[in-house]
Amino acid sequence: MSRWFSILTATVILAALPSCKAVQSFIHDGEVVARLGDHKLYLSELESIIPNGISPEDSINLANLYINSWATDKAFQDIAEQKLSKEEKDVSKELDAYRQSLLRYRFEQRYIAERLDTSVTDKEVEEYYDSHKDNFKLERPVLKARFMKIAKASPNLQKIRKLMSSDDVEDVIAADSIAFNSAQRYFDLSDKWVDAVTLAAEFGVDYVQMLSRKNGQFIEMPDGEDNLCVAYITDFVKAGETAPLDFCEGRIKDIIISGRKHKLLTTLEQDLIEDAKVKENFEIYSR
Repeated sequence: MSRWFSILTATVILAALPSCKAVQSFIHDGEVVARLGDHKLYLSELESIIPNGISPEDSINLANLYINSWATDKAFQDIAEQKLSKEEKDVSKELDAYRQSLLRYRFEQRYIAERLDTSVTDKEVEEYYDSHKDNFKLERPVLKARFMKIAKASPNLQKIRKLMSSDDVEDVIAADSIAFNSAQRYFDLSDKWVDAVTLAAEFGVDYVQMLSRKNGQFIEMPDGEDNLCVAYITDFVKAGETAPLDFCEGRIKDIIISGRKHKLLTTLEQDLIEDAKVKENFEIYSR
């Protein structure tokens, strides 16, 4: 096997052919590209897993991974055939159960795709939020913020710091404009709730350490490389409090749609049984 792989790699690298031709260079015995015991891997199977357009080197790497996986599977198959009893090798029941489960799943997915309404109105989101507020208690703080990373020696540091903390839209736009040329990184998330962990990642610390440096609405930390990370917190909700509605909106929509899926499947199950009864295809025999 090692000799086969060395020939394989050398042939492809020297040929430098497109991916499909690189695969063709694997042939050393007709259409067979690998063997383990009585098992043979054919070129057609290998070609089916190599995407079009990838480099010869990538096609070789992908082929090697597939061949090793194939060989491992066949080795396990052979040892299982040798060591397991006849009863242990009988998987007919499991295969039948798996087939039934797979057919049911595929039909359910098709049924849902044809009927599921995925549009969720703002009113539906608000009504769900108002009725389930206890389910939206925060495990970690969430916040809205503006952030910059800038050299401590930058002459624009204090100017941007002042502008980014303003409530005036024009000042905020000016902060963004000046930071574009002066700061290493600047972003404005003052219109979007984010987990405190997300902002802490910008400081390179955990969120507890970050919040311990909070002074008023500012958080400032050096990065150890002559830069200063500055965040201005425009809004903040502590852990344990109810999350803001717009922070929960995506999750609520998923919950509502998931509920619709469950209802569709429950209705489908009931309809199938009722239809079978009407057609006299379902009967429970008394004992």
